[in-house]
Amino acid sequence: MLLANTQLTRPPMNIANRILSLLFLATATAALALFLPGRAAMALQETPAAYVCLMDADSGAVLFEKNAEASMAPASMSKLMTMLLVFDRLQSGDISLEDEIRISVNAWERGGAKSGSSTMFAEPNSLVPLEDLIRGVIVQSANDASIAVAEALSGSEADFAREMNHRAEELGLTASHFVNASGWPHPEHRTSALDLAKLARYILRRQPAHYAYYAEPEFTWNGIRQYNRNPLLTTNLGADGLKTGHTEESGYGLVASAERDGRRLILVVNGLESEKQRAEESARLMQWGFAAFRSYRLLEGDDVVAEIPVWHGAQGKAALIARRPVEALWTAEQRDNMKVRLAYESPLYAPVNVEAPVARLILEAPGAPSQEIPLWSEAAIPRAGIFSRALDSLEALLFPRIL
Repeated sequence: MLLANTQLTRPPMNIANRILSLLFLATATAALALFLPGRAAMALQETPAAYVCLMDADSGAVLFEKNAEASMAPASMSKLMTMLLVFDRLQSGDISLEDEIRISVNAWERGGAKSGSSTMFAEPNSLVPLEDLIRGVIVQSANDASIAVAEALSGSEADFAREMNHRAEELGLTASHFVNASGWPHPEHRTSALDLAKLARYILRRQPAHYAYYAEPEFTWNGIRQYNRNPLLTTNLGADGLKTGHTEESGYGLVASAERDGRRLILVVNGLESEKQRAEESARLMQWGFAAFRSYRLLEGDDVVAEIPVWHGAQGKAALIARRPVEALWTAEQRDNMKVRLAYESPLYAPVNVEAPVARLILEAPGAPSQEIPLWSEAAIPRAGIFSRALDSLEALLFPRIL
């Protein structure tokens, strides 16, 4: 079988002109149907952050990255996985928000005020409702609350870390390995900006009932009022989560999400030099993400994208459709320099059914990952009679050609 790979940089009217004409008439939409996750190596931004991942929350497409898959110390941003496991248990009904958790001496010593780390100032051997511990972890970045939750759910923090790693594997977080529940520095406690963005996207999509905790501006426990450290929550960017992090090794980091005009972005930055730089750079990158990228409707689901020859069929051509609307998230420059290719195995022999795709529409734009959209035959095409098939074979013998 020969792969027909038709380059459509200046394409015929039935494919790319159709797409190009739609591009100029397109309006921004929230959905990104069939836009496959990928990575964009765009040189449009310079940033002092050592690690960056800017992701479209709906599709999972990475819009901008810098060392996004490189191993890094996550600091308290790893508490997102700690809370994911807690929310998993809440959703399954194994635990409830009213459950009281004992603050062990270990949690108090290693994660409390005595340790000099982030803490909610819970007293040793006191009983604290789980919901208050959740707020302590998320709003105050409390290490004592993180350790107490881990011990309550798994018996020990080490066993809880093993559960974190198992869950990370299930979620496809290939660069992540957790040693503790708090993000306390350890040479083997690692993740990547891409993994943290995927983790945030999972929380947004699969744990929406608990997402509101990440937007809470403050929390008071034991008479001590502490404020959420996420600098984007006080901006007008539409931010409503998620988690900061800082250690000497990691620098200042942030996993953030914001929604504007029906579009949601996820941003991960790490390796910044100060709280001020983290606040300014995360706001700048988020603002740029909303301003630079636009969703373009390329095709409706029932649009005929192209027609390709069919051999030995009752019809000589198959009309190809995408079945669902096709959209792409691009900058204006990427839109203006797009290329379209049609790929399929040639010759396509009858019978042609409508159960499986028979071709791919490949969209390419500078600095963006190529997107492959499966195409189906609009209608089933049965085999032709023996006489018509014989004529097709004779034509192929007398006039050999590549379809």
